[in-house]
Amino acid sequence: MTTLDWRHPLGVTGLLQEFTDAEVLESSDVRVAQRLTALSGDSDERVALAVAVAVRALRNGSVCVDLRSVEQQVGVEGLPWPDVDDWLAAVNASPLASTPPALHTDGDLVYLDRYWLEEQQVCDDVRRMVATAPEQVSPDIDRLFPAGFEEQRAAAKVALSQGLTVLTGGPGTGKTTTVARLLALLAGGTRLRIALAAPTGKAAARLQEAVHAEIAKLDEADQRALAELHAMTLHRLLGSRPDTSARFRHNRGNRLPHDVIVVDETSMVSLTMMARLLEAVRPDARLILVGDPDQLASVEAGAVLADLVDGLDESKLVALKTPHRFGESIGALAAAIREGDPDRTIEVLRAGGEHIEWIDTDAPQEYLRKLVVPQARRLRDAAILGDADEALRTLDEHRLLCAHRRGPYGVRFWNHQVERWLAEDTGEPTWSAWYPGRPVLVTANDYGLGLYNGDTGVTVRRDGVLRTVIAGSERQEFATSRLTDVDTMHAMTIHKSQGSQADEVTVLLPQEDSRLLSRELLYTGVTRAKTRIRVIGPEASVRSAVQKRVVRASGLARRLRPAAG
Repeated sequence: MTTLDWRHPLGVTGLLQEFTDAEVLESSDVRVAQRLTALSGDSDERVALAVAVAVRALRNGSVCVDLRSVEQQVGVEGLPWPDVDDWLAAVNASPLASTPPALHTDGDLVYLDRYWLEEQQVCDDVRRMVATAPEQVSPDIDRLFPAGFEEQRAAAKVALSQGLTVLTGGPGTGKTTTVARLLALLAGGTRLRIALAAPTGKAAARLQEAVHAEIAKLDEADQRALAELHAMTLHRLLGSRPDTSARFRHNRGNRLPHDVIVVDETSMVSLTMMARLLEAVRPDARLILVGDPDQLASVEAGAVLADLVDGLDESKLVALKTPHRFGESIGALAAAIREGDPDRTIEVLRAGGEHIEWIDTDAPQEYLRKLVVPQARRLRDAAILGDADEALRTLDEHRLLCAHRRGPYGVRFWNHQVERWLAEDTGEPTWSAWYPGRPVLVTANDYGLGLYNGDTGVTVRRDGVLRTVIAGSERQEFATSRLTDVDTMHAMTIHKSQGSQADEVTVLLPQEDSRLLSRELLYTGVTRAKTRIRVIGPEASVRSAVQKRVVRASGLARRLRPAAG
C-alpha cells in the first residue's frame, strides 16, 4: 500500500514528479506551477519547474530563484536539471512572461509577479528617500554628541542630510544611544511626531525601554521634547485591516502622520512589510532603519537590510563598529562567528571565562536538567504566589534556544522534557496545558486582543484562577481561555528569540548535518545574551555553523547600485 503524504501531490508526472519524489518540491510548489501553466496554456514542463522552484524559493526566504545556481543550492544529485540557457529562454518565451506577466526574469533570476513588483517598489522608494533632503534643523551636534561619541556624531550628520537613514551595528555598539540623541537633535526642544516600531511586540518593548533609558540621560529640555514616546509593532503602526493581512490602513493614499519613524530590528523585516512601510511614509518625513545585517533575516521572503547595506553607497550608510556593552569575551566570540572564522570561534569557546561556557557534547540531557529545572521551579513558585513581576523577571534571566522546532534538538521536545522534569522534581504531574509558571510565546498576531507574534508571558494563579500576563510593547493580562495561538516557552527557537535578550542564554546546537545550521543562526543566538552565553554542542556542529552562510536570492542590492554610484 502506498503511504499518502501531503507533501507529495497525486497525479504529477514528468519533471515535477522527479523533483517531488526527490523531496525537492512540496505539494504547494507543484500546485501553483500546475495552476499557472494550465491557465496560460503553457505545456513546457521546464516552465512549470521554474514556477515550482520559484515558489520553493519563497518558502525558504528568497524573493526569487537564481536558475544558474539553484542546482548547487538544492544539493541533490542525479536530478534532470534543464540546461540553464535553454531553461531561461523557455521562461522568457512563455505566455506567463507576457502581458500581464505572472513571471519576470532579470538575468538569471526568475520572480513571481508580486515579488518583482514589491522589490521594484522598495528600490524606487529607497532611492527617492535617500535623495531627499528634509527641511533642515538647527542641530546642536556638539552638545548631544560630545567627545567619545565620534561614531554616533558621524551617524547624526548622515541622518540630517537625507530622508532615509540605515543605521547598522552589532549588539552593544550604541545604536539605541545614537537613536535617542538623534531624536533629540531633530526635535530641537520642540515636540515632533515620532513613531518607534519593531517587527515583534517583544522587540518593540525592548526598544521603548532602551530609548527611554537613554533619554533619561539627556538634558531636561530634551527629555520634555521626547516625553511619552511609545513603541509598537509595525503591524500596529501601519494599522491592521479586518479584510486582509497583506494590506494596511496606512498606505500611499493615507500616509502616516509622523515626522520621524524609527524601526528597530530591521533585519527581521520582510520584503513585503518593507514595501508596505515605505509606501506609507510621508515624502517629507524621516525614516531611520536600525539593525544588524549579520543576524538572521525575516522568516518570510527577503533580506532587505542586508540588501540595503550591499546595494547603497557607503556614504549613504551609517555603521557603528565599536562594541560597548559586551564583555571582551562575548564580543570576541560574536566577531569570530560574524567573520566566518571557525578556528578563532573554537579558540574563544575553549578559553571560556566568566561570560562564556562551552559544553562540547551531543548528549545534553543531564546538563540541561541541572540548568533549566531551577528556573522552571522559580517561575512556578512566583506564579503560585500570583507575583507576575517576579515571574517575568525570572523568565528573562535565562533562555534556552534551539535551531529546530521538532526532533531531539527541537523546542517541542525540550519543552515537554522540562515539563516532565518539573513534574518529577515537584511530585505534581501536569494534567493540563495550562499551569502556574507556564511560560508562553505568542505565535500569531491577534489584533482584537492587541497581541503580536513574538510577545512573551507567564501564567500565574490569582484568587484560584489562572491568568496569563503578556509583556509585549505593553503589559496585558488575559484569561487562559482567550489565548489560542501560543506555545510553551521553556525553550524557543533562535528565530523567535530575535528582538529579545536575556541575562543568560544557552544555545543548543543540532548535529553538524542540520540544514538549519548557519553562521547567522549561531551569531543571532550568541548575541541574545546580555552577560553570559553558553553553547552546547560538539565541535563539528560549531564549525559547520560558522562555515555555512544563509543564501537568499534577491535582486534588490543590484537594482540599488546604479543610482547609488
